[in-house]
Amino acid sequence: MTKKQRNFWELFGIYTVVVIMFVIILYPLLWALGLSLNSGQGFYSTQIIPENWSLVHYEWLFFNPRSNYLLWYRNTLFVAFTVSFLATFIVALTAYAFSRYRFKGRKNGLYAFLLLQMFPVLMAMVALYILLNTIGLLDSLIGLIIIYVGGAIPMNAFLVKGYFDTLPRELDESAKIDGAGHFRIFFQILLPLAKPILAVVALFNFMAPFMDFILPRIVLRSPENFTLALGLFNFVNDQFANNFTRFAAGAILIAVPIALVYLFLQRYLISGLASGATKG
Repeated sequence: MTKKQRNFWELFGIYTVVVIMFVIILYPLLWALGLSLNSGQGFYSTQIIPENWSLVHYEWLFFNPRSNYLLWYRNTLFVAFTVSFLATFIVALTAYAFSRYRFKGRKNGLYAFLLLQMFPVLMAMVALYILLNTIGLLDSLIGLIIIYVGGAIPMNAFLVKGYFDTLPRELDESAKIDGAGHFRIFFQILLPLAKPILAVVALFNFMAPFMDFILPRIVLRSPENFTLALGLFNFVNDQFANNFTRFAAGAILIAVPIALVYLFLQRYLISGLASGATKG
């Protein structure tokens, strides 16, 4: 086999895998969109390409007085933006400390971050429930935010620390010679250089409240405090008896803020993911 033929078959294999993955990803999305545009309510009577498409389910979500969808959307956006900002800021401070300082317990702290990533969050659900109930934050968006922020620190701090390690220490030393303190070095020198990895952390933490169902299911009780994932589950399971088309319409709209944030941060994402994994 010649080199030209080998290159052809390699490209053919790569594009075949890409096309297969594209179909696997696109198929359920098309079904969700098709379901949301069907005028009926049941799953089995719908089609992926509706003959008589309708926006009746979207109208119900936004304008029907019995719908809490906008309230759930507002709750989720509040949690997502708050968690994204607080988690990114705290993670950046933590990563800076572990990357630039040498202190007693630093090595054990890094090992603890790695160890905490090995255990699923489900293992701590009972403890988190008791803790929030004790401090009076059960059935509260504030309590949910605290858990999300705390859970984001171990994995993300290790990732950002790896990125900070790639930044030359000569930058810190030059700033110290000019009289800059630790906070000035952090805010004015390292943070601007760390935008790619911080964009990755911000996006991941922004997406979490939209995707997570189990934690809100345990923490939240009142319908007015529900996030979208929890609200839509009850929406299809209890209140409206398997109304999959309306559920699909609500699920489609979840992608809108995530897509907007992704487009806003996309120029940083690839370089951030690659650079954050270069050093541990």
